[in-house]
Amino acid sequence: MPDLLGPRYNLHLGFIFALLAVVFVWWLLSRSKLGFEFRAVGVNPAAARVAGIDVPRTTVFVMLIAGGLIGLAGVTQVLGTVTTGFSSDIDAGIGFDAITVALLGRSTPFGVLAAAILFGAFKAGGSVMQASQNVPIEIVLVVQSLIVLFIAAPPLVRAVFRLPQPEVRPARRRRVRRDPKAVTA
Repeated sequence: MPDLLGPRYNLHLGFIFALLAVVFVWWLLSRSKLGFEFRAVGVNPAAARVAGIDVPRTTVFVMLIAGGLIGLAGVTQVLGTVTTGFSSDIDAGIGFDAITVALLGRSTPFGVLAAAILFGAFKAGGSVMQASQNVPIEIVLVVQSLIVLFIAAPPLVRAVFRLPQPEVRPARRRRVRRDPKAVTA
């Protein structure tokens, strides 16, 4: 894939594909009927079935779209990196990173994009930091682990100590001021 910022930076056309995929997933989940069905089945399959949604068909559609997105990620990784084809340079643990990124991004398309850029910067910057400043690359893993810990810890602590969920306050309504001079019928 062609480089976007020249050969000095390892940023190629796959980044544009990733941005387009994020916009597509956002549109699909928040603006389409199929996305509504995906969310309904994900939250409560029994209620979705009662509402008339074909749960097995929706599950197959989710798997097809997810498989297509994973295929796009694999193609951009193989065609966009310096290595050619499949080799030991391809990251075998990328699935675990993806789970962490989805957790950090709270499973929203734009949140996942921000978390992926953060973790990509960690991964790219970790080797540069090790080479230029002799900082161990394990520091990056520690920082990533601390981020995940602080995100996952509150629900875990609530579950272990059986604490109630924090109360979500509804948005305050604005008072509508009436004109005292207005004539009411």
